[in-house]
Amino acid sequence: MIAPPPRKDTLELIGNTPLVLLKGASEEAGCEIYGKCEFANPGASVKDRAALGIIRDAEASGDLKPGGCVVEGTAGNTGIGIALVANALGYRTIIVMPDNQSKEKMDTLRALGAELVTVPPTKYSDCNHFVHTSRRLAEDTEGAIWANQFDNTANRKAHIEGTAKELWDQLEGRIDGFTCAAGTGGTIAGVGMGLKEFDENVRIALTDPHGAALYNYFANGELKAEGSSVAEGIGQGRITANLEGAPIDTQFRISDEVGLGWVARLLREEGLCLGLSSGINVAGAIELGKQLVAEGRKDARVATILCDTGFRYLSTLYNREWLEAKDLPVFDWLAD
Repeated sequence: MIAPPPRKDTLELIGNTPLVLLKGASEEAGCEIYGKCEFANPGASVKDRAALGIIRDAEASGDLKPGGCVVEGTAGNTGIGIALVANALGYRTIIVMPDNQSKEKMDTLRALGAELVTVPPTKYSDCNHFVHTSRRLAEDTEGAIWANQFDNTANRKAHIEGTAKELWDQLEGRIDGFTCAAGTGGTIAGVGMGLKEFDENVRIALTDPHGAALYNYFANGELKAEGSSVAEGIGQGRITANLEGAPIDTQFRISDEVGLGWVARLLREEGLCLGLSSGINVAGAIELGKQLVAEGRKDARVATILCDTGFRYLSTLYNREWLEAKDLPVFDWLAD
């Protein structure tokens, strides 16, 4: 193995993440399922890409000036990415989070030097929603910009120019399908658009958790949520600017129980400690793979996103009492 050359600065550590063949998922699907290891980014999640893209775009436009501040509303991972990028570039960070997100994310943001503001979880239509609260904070803070990850298309541009090209190169121009869940929509839309530029026949699938409205939107043309999910950072009830024009060819809905089953298998069988969004993504990739195989494409290759590290959820997904309180299955090694 040839080691990569030295990077000229720490921001070059964002992106160019490894791609790994997932053996258990591939056996289940009957074709090759690959996971993009986004937990290998400096902030341990896929959201580092959006954070860097948004901040660089704000610098280029002149909106973000030296010594300025970046304000954002987030489930946590984008805030962590923004804090790291802002630190490297000399900016302050203010992050607004719903107070029901994992303690690990909150502790991480404080440790990185971000100013953390927590608010009760509420619907987007409520003026006290974390997104609206962050916008008002940005407006009231001198020298600040609002990152606005949901409707700032610099988010999906980072995936069009980065993630999609990396996948195409890593799979040597042979990729038949891609799927992931939508939070802001930047990843699914950006990777989908980027891959379609290489090959319009790549099948792009949305993998939605219960409680999100996009599955029904793409299946039936109606934004309608059903059920609920404990997954953090995914699940959307509106068409964000990043989702506008997303080339979604098909869609799957995955339960928390199925997603947790794959979180458990990936850890026990393949040594990957991941969050629930990754488990849901892998389950969706298996469904997409089975769909392609049923059409006679037994050599199909499907890629998905391994969004973040499971170490960010030790107090929730990897905690017996928390799982029992949510009526979710407890991993067998925790039950023992």
